[in-house]
Amino acid sequence: MHRILIADDESNIRNVLEFSLQAEGLDVIEAASGDEALKLATAELPDLVILDVMMPGMGGVEVCRLLKADPRTARIPVVLLTARTQSEDRRAGLAAGAERYITKPFSPHKVVSVVAELLGVAR
Repeated sequence: MHRILIADDESNIRNVLEFSLQAEGLDVIEAASGDEALKLATAELPDLVILDVMMPGMGGVEVCRLLKADPRTARIPVVLLTARTQSEDRRAGLAAGAERYITKPFSPHKVVSVVAELLGVAR
């Protein structure tokens, strides 16, 4: 079973994503901050990480950059989830190593589709 780490400071976002991903048979772990996400990612080595860009303390782009710089976590696909829609924000996220950049508001179906694509699993 694939394990997904969701990091977002908004519990309602985490809950929607957790419900949608678990409905697809995926195991979910959660973090409410960038610091917590980094610790969980290095300890649990999830199959994919979903990061909110704007979190208190360390933001998602910085967490992504650190994950991609660490040989233990460098190959874990990262999806950035954010309300920031400017093209320079998207470029910064992708330059940090994220595989995808999804803007809020989002469709849970779209997130599940992106996760399935990145994990190479059929839906």
